[in-house]
Amino acid sequence: MSDNKEPMYELEYPSPEVSGNGSEGPTLIVALQGYADAGHAVESSASHLMAALDHRLIASFNNDELIDYRSRRPTVVIDHNEVTGMENLELGLHVVRDSDNKPFLVLAGPEPDLRWGAFTQAVSDLVDKFGVDKTICLYAAPMTVPHTRPTVVSAHGNSADLLKSQFNIDARISVPGSASLKLERLLHTQGKNVAGYTVHVPHYVAASPYPAATLKLLQAVADTAQLNLPLLAIERDADKVQRQLTEQTADSTEIQHVVGALEQQYDDELERYREKNPQAVLPGETPVPSGDEIGAEFEKFLAGLDDTDDPDKQDNPED
Repeated sequence: MSDNKEPMYELEYPSPEVSGNGSEGPTLIVALQGYADAGHAVESSASHLMAALDHRLIASFNNDELIDYRSRRPTVVIDHNEVTGMENLELGLHVVRDSDNKPFLVLAGPEPDLRWGAFTQAVSDLVDKFGVDKTICLYAAPMTVPHTRPTVVSAHGNSADLLKSQFNIDARISVPGSASLKLERLLHTQGKNVAGYTVHVPHYVAASPYPAATLKLLQAVADTAQLNLPLLAIERDADKVQRQLTEQTADSTEIQHVVGALEQQYDDELERYREKNPQAVLPGETPVPSGDEIGAEFEKFLAGLDDTDDPDKQDNPED
């Protein structure tokens, strides 16, 4: 909580249930608006989860402590000389349930302009309070990549399990800071599992909604957190935009040259990455099960055959 008189956040009462049936705590997805959101992928990810799945607010943050309204002015409606409405900027923590009723948390809303230290400490307190197992922060960056190649999600973090299925940046880079990145740093220093997923958006569509990036971010989250997320609507939107881009490219020789150069650069970079990381699963590829995973599945199969052949187990399926 804040040291000032005004609290940093307010918990809902009664508090919705957060724990699930598993032994692990929930995953926290951080999708803050206003930073590194090429193709509107981060905002769209949060909006889709809120629209498609059952959710309840569990904690709401105090905007007067965090938002500079002069730099982020809410839209005001004036109707026949009267101020009749104002956009409500909502920064809150929600408990969401996937299609299998598995709970996870989503922190969504405008990125705080002020008091990042107090804000990130408050989120860390909520991570402890609700027994969060891992935190994944979402980003979307404009990159020199073509729309004709598989969309890339690169990852950074302190947990091998959170990084193993994603493209890793094997270089040292410097980027402008954000509240989400500060939260990552704080959780890391506290020894908590945390990662950042950045979807690479073609720079020439970065200012417009790009559903392929939203789809890739949510697929990455679903795979890592073992969530069943409804993504069919986004897949359809992504296919529609892809067709439009294909038509526009076909109509312009100049665009074809630009896209062709980006394709060559993309292919060269992935080949270089494959040489340095021969075991990595590259964008567009399907992970190959390990020998241990194949052996475990085979043992399950054999056990099922044994149960079928055993008349006692057939008569007493609970034994």
